[in-house]
Amino acid sequence: MKEFGADFSLLLVAIAWGGTFFIVQDAVEKTPVYIFLFWRFFFAALLMGLIFYKHVRLLDKETLKAGVVLGIFLFLGFAFQTFGLTYTYSSTVAFITGLNVVIVPFAVFLLFKKFASIYSVLGAIIAVIGLYFLTVNENNDGLGLGEIYSFVCAIMFALHISCTDFYSKKCNAMAMVTVQFAVVAILSLLGALFFEGYFIPKSFNQTFFQALIITVLFATIFAFLVQTIMQKFTTPAKTAIIFTMEPVSAGVFGYYFADEVLGVSQLAGALLILVGMLLAELGTYFRKRRLSARNP
Repeated sequence: MKEFGADFSLLLVAIAWGGTFFIVQDAVEKTPVYIFLFWRFFFAALLMGLIFYKHVRLLDKETLKAGVVLGIFLFLGFAFQTFGLTYTYSSTVAFITGLNVVIVPFAVFLLFKKFASIYSVLGAIIAVIGLYFLTVNENNDGLGLGEIYSFVCAIMFALHISCTDFYSKKCNAMAMVTVQFAVVAILSLLGALFFEGYFIPKSFNQTFFQALIITVLFATIFAFLVQTIMQKFTTPAKTAIIFTMEPVSAGVFGYYFADEVLGVSQLAGALLILVGMLLAELGTYFRKRRLSARNP
């Protein structure tokens, strides 16, 4: 039940990310990405520090190291995703980024010598096929600089998920997440100064403030805190599969709130992702039941 509860919580995280996608998309049309990322993670780190001051005050070297490592991987994921979007279609970037679902089991094995279950591997493969149909683009011209950047982004997010699983069992979650946010904010500030030459938005409009409030509270503090805490009770491979629900929920929210159209291909892709997630979830459940029956 703990694992099921953790998986359901991670599903809420994926829905939160997908639900804020079109909101962020509107905000970054007028505010450069790195500037928006800086303010998003700056306020997230500030709020985390104020709310969980007692935890942050007891910060040790191991937790500080973990937060820095996770912050670097998370920032690089966002950075390479942004670079990818400047060279290729958003649907292509979304699909290639989603390939982290098959990279995670290999990353976990290479880093920590832990095998993923056969159900998680099969679920990941089905989810990748679903991602392809969900983000298919007839104008894709093949492998280019945008695709390479997007693949590096997928590796960074896979490493973030894998290392979150490892560090969440050893470190204080509240302190580690606060450090992680601070690292992303600092690196985003440097990115804003390097690429834009400034970090204060030129327009403090309603769209910017709405996107900032929603992403700070739901897509950042809630999402990453829940991910860090709940990954103690599930596997990184299953976490990656569950996170493929992000583009599905983004499509659903876009359909209802932004008048976006979902075609047959997108619906088929969403269905396949659900099948992959259920295969990983139910396969793990029945496997544990068989093992407990053999060893009562």
